[in-house]
Amino acid sequence: MSAQSEDAVVEELAGSISARKKLPLDYILDVFEAVGGTLLRFFSAVGRLSTFIGKSVAHCFLPPFFPAQLGRQIIDIGYYSLPVVGMTALFTGMVLALQSYTGFSRFNAEGAVAGVVVLSVTRELAPVLAGLMVAGRVGASIAAEIGTMRVTEQIDALATLSVNAFKYLIAPRVIAGTIMLPLLVFVGDIIGVFGGYIVGIYNLGFSPGSYLSQTWDTLESMDVISGLVKAGVFGFIVAVMGCYHGFNSQRGAQGVGAATTNAVVSASILILIFNYILTQVFFS
Repeated sequence: MSAQSEDAVVEELAGSISARKKLPLDYILDVFEAVGGTLLRFFSAVGRLSTFIGKSVAHCFLPPFFPAQLGRQIIDIGYYSLPVVGMTALFTGMVLALQSYTGFSRFNAEGAVAGVVVLSVTRELAPVLAGLMVAGRVGASIAAEIGTMRVTEQIDALATLSVNAFKYLIAPRVIAGTIMLPLLVFVGDIIGVFGGYIVGIYNLGFSPGSYLSQTWDTLESMDVISGLVKAGVFGFIVAVMGCYHGFNSQRGAQGVGAATTNAVVSASILILIFNYILTQVFFS
């Protein structure tokens, strides 16, 4: 038998095998293969992220330190985010006062507006909205900056110069994000309550003394502390996710864009998840 005839026989057998109908067991195995592959990729990603977080936290406490980098990140993350967080908190407090008054007026409970505003702002709205706004502004910026450094091989150049990239790039951003977001939220609490006060006094007709008295009587220290703790966790999440996706970005401009998008989306989702977990811990 010639070589051509042998090849023809092999092709015919391969075609007959591939053309045979799939059995029900084959479909079941395909499902298990797809599910197993997805689970393996998920756990692999979780493992890489956990390792990255562990190394980032460890390098935050181990020398050498780079105070100049830390100061720069404190200004970038904290000071430059203040206008965005302040505007968000102000109009959130104002809208919350209006909506609360509209709802409570149906039950003749307009006097509870001040208490609802201060509790909603300090417990939930200020930390969550500030975290989401900072994730959109700072998380994207961190991912784009570090991703560009990865694409242009600047991170490899740091390794050539015997500079640890985690100490120089990651640790200052993680420390700054964890420290500055609670400060931003504290300022946002004040501005948000002030926004509700403005609407309550000049639009809804409350007297200043009664509004402030009800606000102060309703507020407890745990309300503020819980919001600040949430803000610290959210700041850590934003910084870590921005650094992780930027540090592991793929080559090219498309990779940097994907890293920026993934950083914002993943940080936003984790903020919402951990908001529920921390609320359950504090107020269960």
